[in-house]
Amino acid sequence: MKPVLLLSLLLLGAGVANAKTPDQLRAEFIDMMVKRHGFARDEVKRILYKAQLRRPILEAISRPAEKTLNWTAYRAIFVTQSRIQEGVAFWNGHADALRRAEQEYGVPAEIIVAILGVETRYGTHTGNYRVLDALHTLGFHYPRRGAFFREQLGHFLRFSREEDIDPTMPTGSYAGAMGMPQFMPDSFRSYAIDFDGDGHRDIWHDPDDVIGSVANYFVKKGDWRRGQPVAFPVAGAPEDAAALVAAGARPSLDAQRLSAAGVDISAVPDGARVSLLDFDTDAGTEYWLGLDNFYAIMRYNPRTKYAMAVYQLAEAIREQRAQTLAGRDDG
Repeated sequence: MKPVLLLSLLLLGAGVANAKTPDQLRAEFIDMMVKRHGFARDEVKRILYKAQLRRPILEAISRPAEKTLNWTAYRAIFVTQSRIQEGVAFWNGHADALRRAEQEYGVPAEIIVAILGVETRYGTHTGNYRVLDALHTLGFHYPRRGAFFREQLGHFLRFSREEDIDPTMPTGSYAGAMGMPQFMPDSFRSYAIDFDGDGHRDIWHDPDDVIGSVANYFVKKGDWRRGQPVAFPVAGAPEDAAALVAAGARPSLDAQRLSAAGVDISAVPDGARVSLLDFDTDAGTEYWLGLDNFYAIMRYNPRTKYAMAVYQLAEAIREQRAQTLAGRDDG
């Protein structure tokens, strides 16, 4: 046997031998919750005893990624007439909370509404797995990212204690994302707020708390810039587009550099840095300028197509609601 192959087999064997069992990981987790966060040992054991290993969760997270959709196909999923109409209805039904969130945080109502439209279709698809089961399954039976999900399980138990919630009750996605805005437990603890002052942060059933929490997330996590634009379409293909796109989605390009490449920057605020974004469509490549607020949307989900779907859905909802209100005034 070749020395390199023998060494590889020995290292592989050592890795398997050193891998911790779910029981060992669970014992370490219990110790951590007791020593670091002041939980009673029996309390943590009792909660984990109620958790169930859910094989469908492991199957879902291990399933090969679906074929990558181009922007035309991706947009068609989220920017639909039904989702726009439902967004207008949600806005009309919670106009006061959205107005207050925009005043206090500077995040436009349409952006908050569109996030909820993309994430859970305004709360109608929030996930049916118990969060406890999802995080327990992935934390102790999914070695690839087990450390991350054990950390989230720790946050989940802590906020269950903080909010006086039975940890067996909250539901969410197979990955443990929760409620109407699909916050992970660490995001809940950092950004969820009690926007209606009832003493609880409820992102499952309380639209006011959901609205305020999303706005708070955008300001504190995304560094949302009040009154600033999000993105602008670019006519045609800029010179040296590949190099400009390669600079990344985080705005780092001087607008004058884009102007030199033939891009109209007249709508870009003075001194703002931008990014050049490319989207593969059925009709060819589409280019956009992204500003800081586009990148703020990406702090919610780091894919440019996701952020563009939120932005375009938001604009469509805003426009249709304005038309509807104008029609009422004319009548």
